[in-house]
Amino acid sequence: MYKNLLVPIALDHSRDTSSAIDIARALASEGATITALTVIEEVPAQVAHYLPPDHGKTLLAELTTALKAELGGVQDVKPVVVRGHAGRTIVDYAKEHDVDCIVIASHRPGLSDYLIGSTANRVVRHAPCAVHVVR
Repeated sequence: MYKNLLVPIALDHSRDTSSAIDIARALASEGATITALTVIEEVPAQVAHYLPPDHGKTLLAELTTALKAELGGVQDVKPVVVRGHAGRTIVDYAKEHDVDCIVIASHRPGLSDYLIGSTANRVVRHAPCAVHVVR
C-alpha cells in the first residue's frame, strides 16, 4: 500500500513501540522504507548556557543508541534522530522525505487532551500524507 512510512517514537514515554512498527509493516508495500524517527526537543537558550559544550553531540549519540535498542535490532527499520519541536518536525520530515504514511502512537486521552495527544494532534492536522494513529 505505502512505499515510504514514518513511525515517530517518543523515547521518554512508556508506550510499546512494537505495535506501531507492526502496523507500519502491515501497511507497507513490497520493498517499502520504514523510518523510526525520534525528535530531540531544543534546549532553551537560557538553559543551554549552563550545559557542557558537547552536550548536543552527546545527547544525539545517546538517543540514537536508545532508539536502536528500542527497535531491538530490526533490520527493516531505519532509525533517525533529529532536532526540533516534535509535532512540527515530524510534519516537516514527512514533507522533505516524501513520506506517504505516518504511523503515530497516541496515549489514552484525558480531559485536557480531548481526543488525542498534542503531538499526534498536530501531525494529524498538518501532515501532507495519510496518518494512522495507534492507541
